[in-house]
Amino acid sequence: MRKSIRRNKKHSLSKKTKVENFFAYIALILISVIWLFPFFGLLMQSFRSYDPAVEYGGMVDYLIPKHFSLDNYKFLLSGDTNFLKWYGNTLVIAIFVSIFQTIVVLCVSYALSRMRFKGRTLLMRFWLILGMFPGFLTMICLYFLLKQFGLTQEGAVPGLILVSVASSGMGYFVCKGYFDTIPKALDEAARIDGASRARIFFTMTIPMSKPIIIYTALVAFMAPWCDYIFASYVAFGHDESYNVAVAMTRWVWTNDYQGYFTRFCAGGVLVAIPVTVLFLLLQNYYVEGVTGGAVKG
Repeated sequence: MRKSIRRNKKHSLSKKTKVENFFAYIALILISVIWLFPFFGLLMQSFRSYDPAVEYGGMVDYLIPKHFSLDNYKFLLSGDTNFLKWYGNTLVIAIFVSIFQTIVVLCVSYALSRMRFKGRTLLMRFWLILGMFPGFLTMICLYFLLKQFGLTQEGAVPGLILVSVASSGMGYFVCKGYFDTIPKALDEAARIDGASRARIFFTMTIPMSKPIIIYTALVAFMAPWCDYIFASYVAFGHDESYNVAVAMTRWVWTNDYQGYFTRFCAGGVLVAIPVTVLFLLLQNYYVEGVTGGAVKG
């Protein structure tokens, strides 16, 4: 009797679980379709032949062009536009910021996690409060400061790198949380054996922190790659110093929108490729870094 009751309970629970999973999958599929719809439209439009005289023939024609063409990509990669220059500026800024910002964040996070000094708690609280204010409040001050050193317009690329790296120390929260999960007993044992702080950091902590290093580098790469507001402010008026976001936006504004829209979509696809590839290759480390750093951050 008891066995039959248990079987009925298990059967009802499994049936309930299947029903819940069914509706959960339906909801996830709908959310995925809604989320991917703009990207699908962007990709399809990038293959539409550039012809300002041709009008769109309805929603279906707007989403899926009748004739696919690579004219937009050929135009971007040809010498008729500065797209390759803009793409190169974006790539240079993103790579340098990713490298130097990762180094700064790792050093600051390790110091705050392992060392105890006067004013440490006050400094962390001050950075936390300071980080709540948007960076746009300092745009005017930073612009005039960079202008004094010739790091605007023609020198906008090194100027953007400097600004992004100089303020990166305040982004220590997740990285410090990850370092807090590494047992301090390892550091103490190494100190007893005569190892210095630097040796412990480079030979012990860094090899065990691969996920958080990749997470920090990816986040640092993404910020300048998608930057528009501050990049347009610093490089204003100098076409060759634009990054892709600024250049493509101004490109659409100053030309025929109907005609250049397909070229804009092709540029958006090319910009999305590096970030997509990086996340696909490093997504496991990215997730591990976020979850590991959130434990005590």
